Amino acid sequence: MHQALYRKWRPKSFDEVYGQDHITSILKYEIDNKKFSHAYLFCGSRGTGKTTCAKILAKAVNCLEPEGGNPCGRCAACLAVENGSATDVLEMDAASNNGVDNIRDIRDEVVYSPSSLKYRVYIIDEVHMLSPSAFNALLKTLEEPPEHVVFILATTELHKLPATIISRCQRFDFRRITTEVLKNHLLRIAEREGIEITESAAVILAKHAQGGMRDAISLLDLCAGSHRLIDDALVADTVGIGGREKMLDVVSAIARKDHEEIFAAVDETVQSSRDLTVFWQELISVYRDLLIVKTAKEPARYLDLTDSETEALTRIAKQFSTEQLTYHTQILNEAYPNMLRSNAVRRIIAELALVRMCDARLSSSPEAMLARIESLERRVASGVIQTPAPEAASEKTVNEEKAETARPARRQLKAASEDDDDMFRGDAPGAFKPSATPAPKKTVSATQVSAGQKIRTLKPFKNRAEALEIMDAKSPMLSSFFKNAKWYSDDDGNIVLKYETQFQIDNMKMFDGEPFFVSVISQVTGRPFTLANMKCECDAEKKGNDVIDKIIEAAENA
Repeated sequence: MHQALYRKWRPKSFDEVYGQDHITSILKYEIDNKKFSHAYLFCGSRGTGKTTCAKILAKAVNCLEPEGGNPCGRCAACLAVENGSATDVLEMDAASNNGVDNIRDIRDEVVYSPSSLKYRVYIIDEVHMLSPSAFNALLKTLEEPPEHVVFILATTELHKLPATIISRCQRFDFRRITTEVLKNHLLRIAEREGIEITESAAVILAKHAQGGMRDAISLLDLCAGSHRLIDDALVADTVGIGGREKMLDVVSAIARKDHEEIFAAVDETVQSSRDLTVFWQELISVYRDLLIVKTAKEPARYLDLTDSETEALTRIAKQFSTEQLTYHTQILNEAYPNMLRSNAVRRIIAELALVRMCDARLSSSPEAMLARIESLERRVASGVIQTPAPEAASEKTVNEEKAETARPARRQLKAASEDDDDMFRGDAPGAFKPSATPAPKKTVSATQVSAGQKIRTLKPFKNRAEALEIMDAKSPMLSSFFKNAKWYSDDDGNIVLKYETQFQIDNMKMFDGEPFFVSVISQVTGRPFTLANMKCECDAEKKGNDVIDKIIEAAENA
């Protein structure tokens, strides 16, 4: 049976552990000088060597002939621990054995001396999964264990551990392994295993592993199953990633507002059966790099890229402002959890988010407003928008004043001419009436016009929070269409939804949001609610009264 590469290449000594020199050097010193602690806490992300170092430490403390702090790997103790036959080294998975009874068993066992080794070692993996009562049972034993007992706790979520447990252990933080170290180790394994791989493909695998050695080796093992040269294209097809160049093409399409290319990129990802969430993670990673290029003085320090990739990224970053990148990042971050929760509509969420990224006018968030203001400032500075000269403006004002002054005079002359015609017409007796004055024109007041109309009174809908909670549970995607609206109720039992743009209303209706809203409101209010009682309006009055929106829209349309 084939043995997984990550198991085959698991380090057997501290010298074989890559990327954790700050930890292995201390452990070797403690073993070499016989000053090791009674309790250790190994914390860090997955695949960085926590369990591996715990097993090496278990061998090292029991080794009969340690070599510079490393276990010799030849004595009976090392061989027993290596093949799993040592009954004095117990490894427990706290994810499945997290009850207080499991810890009580350990507490009862520690009083007995080791049967064959010098020390009894307890390795508790994923220790953060223990219940509160189990932590309490472990606390006293962990603080003052017998001299022949060593505890090694491993966790990926340090914040879930009680402070009383952390303070009683010697803590080591395992760091994410750098891409360069991962790449070199993958090339070394490939050479020993007879696997053909290009250096660029190794770099892609190392980056996708996100600092985890086990993940990197597992990805190499997966790609090696094709039994041919592992290149960039094979890695992209096997792992399900789009590649850096394709991500940069998508970002360039967003800068050009090329909706056709954006939809094509999403369609290609879906048709090739790749995970859209992976596509989204890669896009977020690219925007992170763009923000670093745009804001950092020495971006190369924080970017794990080649010179050609850095040059391409810098070229694309010039097409965006910092405000635009911030606005786009906000949309990406908001869409990602919705995509994770809604498997069936991931494509719709991705496409709607990308369309919003192309046009800041489709969002009312502060980030979108800043992006629009920055774009306006840039257009004014470049001379695209010209402000009128003072002379022209004053001349125009004078002409307008003259015209306004002349209009009443012309109206008076016209009225006088009409009166003269009436007074001197000879076709009716008594037409000449010098003392007659023109009858005043009848006017109708605004009060009289609106007297027959019913005044609508809108009140905030008091059950909005409860309705949104039910919507989130039923369909997070459809719920998002109603969160940006303001909810009101009128005297006729209707619910009025006021949106900022007609685009938001059209989107909600396009995805059958109306029947969904009607069913939820009926459930919340406990009375029949029909589609006729649902009113959707564009809040144009507020938009027109917003001075900032007026200025920005006028400038954008100039």
